[in-house]
Amino acid sequence: MARSLGFGLGLRPAHYTQIVESRPRVGWFEILSENFMVPGGRPLHWLDRIRSDYPIAMHGVSLSIGSTDPLDQQHLAGLQRLQRRVQPVWISDHLCWTGVGGRNLHDLLPLPYNEAVLAHVVERVRRVQDRLGSRILLENVSSYVSYPSSQLTEWEFLAEVAQRADCLILLDVNNIYVSSVNHEFDPLVYLDAMPRARVRQIHLAGHQSRADGLIVDTHDAPVAEPVWRLYEQARRRFGDVATMIERDSNIPPLAELLAELDQACSIAGRVDAESEARLSPRAA
Repeated sequence: MARSLGFGLGLRPAHYTQIVESRPRVGWFEILSENFMVPGGRPLHWLDRIRSDYPIAMHGVSLSIGSTDPLDQQHLAGLQRLQRRVQPVWISDHLCWTGVGGRNLHDLLPLPYNEAVLAHVVERVRRVQDRLGSRILLENVSSYVSYPSSQLTEWEFLAEVAQRADCLILLDVNNIYVSSVNHEFDPLVYLDAMPRARVRQIHLAGHQSRADGLIVDTHDAPVAEPVWRLYEQARRRFGDVATMIERDSNIPPLAELLAELDQACSIAGRVDAESEARLSPRAA
């Protein structure tokens, strides 16, 4: 497996100028693919400048890999054009569906976890990978509902998709925590079920709690303490996996995100040091 990129941030317009002028110590940036699937203009101007200094990962929200609609060939063509321009380290999207009957619901909706849906998703992932000429990463989504037709757990389903389709995993630690509260499961069981060799990237983000006990995945707040603790366990299990802070709204100053990134680095450093100490032979 390729060496980890280290610690990165989601690239957001509010920070373009500061990134170009100050070149902060960030390992890489992740872009929202759909924001740059345009023929020209300011977004691509800034992207070209920033990608000359940093590796770029492409992350999408519209693949709708689980939908019963045919794969959107126009979307895939746009993705290919951006891929050729950016030469990303990888391309990712979500293990979900975003619409049906030609209607985009603009949400990341969970799937029924059963063998029929599994076979359907695997076949579509293979077709997308053949089209792009590379393996993609699929991200676990947060969820608030479940299906009576599910026969597998979410973690079993994700692991099987990755194995059968020969794709990789973008593990969103915040989403695992959110769903674990909403559906009352042990998030450590989820982590333990993930195949180490297929986890290529980790997302960290914030969420909001509601009075009724439900947690909503808002990605508009700092990373919560339980998510930091879960990330520590993920680092123990998966080792040096590329990790980034993802903020989608209520965008703070870049310095605040860099401070969160420093916290992720600190946790990783502590876990790695403990691991090295356990493996080092004791002095006689």
